[in-house]
Amino acid sequence: MTSPATPTTTAAPTANRRGLISALLLVAAVCVAVVALVVLLPAARSDPYTRSTLQLSGSGERGEQLFLINCAGCHGIAAQGLVGPNLHGVHNRKNNRQLIQQVVSGRTPPMPRFQPEPQAMADLLTYLNTLT
Repeated sequence: MTSPATPTTTAAPTANRRGLISALLLVAAVCVAVVALVVLLPAARSDPYTRSTLQLSGSGERGEQLFLINCAGCHGIAAQGLVGPNLHGVHNRKNNRQLIQQVVSGRTPPMPRFQPEPQAMADLLTYLNTLT
């Protein structure tokens, strides 16, 4: 007489492998995020255009003129938002570096890329910071 075969379970080793793979993927994602922060953040801070713009004092009056010529078509004459978002209080949502990158990159279509001279950008920032 033969004894019945003892059932073997492969569920535990498979579950362990899945857990290990998930943990490794999580570690890899964290490493990629850390590397991106270490590489991209200093690069943004060392961008000569941004650095030179932030060192300048801007004129809100000239910034408003630039805004009316270049930005009002999408953001509205009073920056109230049309195609582009309402810019009142934008300085509470984005810092000056982020505003510069937004304007220069045009990364949110339909916003075009726009890189005025550093003084003009400083003027525009000053104007944007007056919008409450």
